Amino acid sequence: MSKVHEVIATTYYRTFSRSYPVLLRIEPGDTVVTKTLDSGGQDLNSEHLSEPGNPLTGPFYVEGAEPGDSISVHLSKVRLNRDWGYTSYRLGLVALTPQAVETVYSNNYQQDLVRANRADILPWDIDLDRNVVRPRKPESDLSRLELGAMPMLGCIGVAPAGDFTPTSGPSGQYGGNVDYNEVREGATVHLPVFQPGALLYVGDGHALQADGEPLGTGIETSMDVEFSVELHKGRELSGPRLENEEFIISVGSQPEFSSSLDRGLQMATSDMVKWLAADYGMEDWAAHQLVGMVGQYNVVTVAGSMALKVPKANLS
Repeated sequence: MSKVHEVIATTYYRTFSRSYPVLLRIEPGDTVVTKTLDSGGQDLNSEHLSEPGNPLTGPFYVEGAEPGDSISVHLSKVRLNRDWGYTSYRLGLVALTPQAVETVYSNNYQQDLVRANRADILPWDIDLDRNVVRPRKPESDLSRLELGAMPMLGCIGVAPAGDFTPTSGPSGQYGGNVDYNEVREGATVHLPVFQPGALLYVGDGHALQADGEPLGTGIETSMDVEFSVELHKGRELSGPRLENEEFIISVGSQPEFSSSLDRGLQMATSDMVKWLAADYGMEDWAAHQLVGMVGQYNVVTVAGSMALKVPKANLS
């Protein structure tokens, strides 16, 4: 019988590693109720519980998971749990033309406003009752920027193969710091398994983030998270996949700046064709035509990953 586990980490990690003590062992079908810190290491009470750098909650050991399997992580709750967050002060220069970079405003806004020894971070207020966000600074009579919140997880992934221990900064075929704004409540994230138990980690909550994460941040904040895991024996995946009520989504997940966005697009498209053939019984030519007619591409991270979405309405 499936169980519900409530667990709060006391130690947080900043690498996707197979070597850390397991936070919780779960059976497939069990539900986990937990919390995550913001990317700077602060919890829902604004206490610093970890060094900055996307501290991760986990690892969660999935009983029966072995290399060559895959897991499906259903996010039944991704909820805001405090009234503030923060962002970078300006867009990442990689998102701008060289001509625009030459005239961009200074990144030096206000020293120590959000974090000690940083002058390039803006605080945002989060209205939990109204589910809206707005910048606290700079104060402006022209640009209030009150926006609807859309909570998501930046980090979700498993321990990669071998002794590889990537930090919680990049992404890859194991997931990682994917920073895809579709990783939110109601979504299911499919991940390959490379280590016994899969060793799942979550973290890096954002109250809101645009496609591509062009600021280099979302509105960074802590989060209440609830998820369950399904195990698929012998179902190998080449990288992360995602689905929600409307779409199946292949993610060409790669570290930013390691290769061009067109490589991420090729990865996502190649995986989608395989997915349509394997799980939906489509002939290769039909899968190609479907992608060519109704596929929708998302920039997941600037200079990094791409995603390809196919509407479920076209799969019946």
